[in-house]
Amino acid sequence: MTSKLFTYNKGKVIQALRYHFITRKEIKIMMIAVNVFAILAAALFFLKKISPLAFLLSSALWFTLMIAFWYLLPIIIYKKSGTFKDTFKATLGKDDFIIENERGSRKWPWTAFNITMESPHFFHLYFDARSFFIVPKDAFASEDVKDARKILVSKIHK
Repeated sequence: MTSKLFTYNKGKVIQALRYHFITRKEIKIMMIAVNVFAILAAALFFLKKISPLAFLLSSALWFTLMIAFWYLLPIIIYKKSGTFKDTFKATLGKDDFIIENERGSRKWPWTAFNITMESPHFFHLYFDARSFFIVPKDAFASEDVKDARKILVSKIHK
């Protein structure tokens, strides 16, 4: 199955990068810990067990982490990667995944990927926990998205 030519939409890519970061186990644990810490600090401040400065510092920590993971990190990754500015065509073959642009192509056997994940606008193809490739769902005709999903799920095993 071959996609039509596609480019990346900045807003959708940033949303997909957020999805990637939020689904990482270590980031989930850290965000839960920071949220519990912030709630605990708020409760202790309300009960007058800690000073306003301690509450302010815990709130600043919470805001900083949320801004970093929700805004800064996805935007930095988007700006650093030239990949998101190119036009591509993806081929989901029997034995491999091929991505092409005007400068050339690259082929990976399905065994090179260890996880596939789906976000609202993309298929995420993971080489490992931190290296992945995203393919927009709108690169496929609307009736082909289900077929692409079936191919990815059948070829990439967790």
